[in-house]
Order: sequence, then C-alpha cells, then structure tokens
Amino acid sequence: MSSDLKKLIAHEYSDDCTVCRAQDIVAFSLVPAAAAWETANELPQYSVALNGAAQLLAAMIADGLSRNDVEEALKILLDDLEAQIKEEGVFGGPTQGNA
Repeated sequence: MSSDLKKLIAHEYSDDCTVCRAQDIVAFSLVPAAAAWETANELPQYSVALNGAAQLLAAMIADGLSRNDVEEALKILLDDLEAQIKEEGVFGGPTQGNA
C-alpha cells in the first residue's frame, strides 16, 4: 500500500488524529446529508452513500492510486469502523448514522 494511503488510515487516537477528524466530519455531516438527499429525492436508503463512496474512491484511482491499494485501505477502515460499532453496541452507545 502506498505511504500516502497509510497516512490516511493510521489512527493516533488523539485530538490531532487526522483519521478521527475525517471520520467525525463524515459521520456528523456527510452521512446525515446523504440520508436527507435520499429522502428528499425519493431514492432508496443507502443509494447516495454507496454511489457517493464509489465515486470518491474512483477519483482516487483516477488520480493514480492503485485499485488494490484503495481496496486494502478501505478494508482496514471498514474493519476499524465495524469494531467501533460492536464496541458501542456493547456499551449501549448510538450507531453512526443510517446512510
């Protein structure tokens, strides 16, 4: 995996962690916006989230990152987010949006 992608998925678990900050922006801004766009445009649930994510990942590939590197980075981040969801469920915390 390229060093650029490694930087984007490396958690520091601090106030300065770029991964945590990016995840917060997505969870608190983009996920609710995607859900609202779906509702406002009578689209199926997750349609904007799925297609938007694919388009954003395609932009990375178009900029020269390999698909394998993008898929590997995505897998790591999804594994991390799934672990967070399970942990929050154990502690009774809320889920991260619905889009």
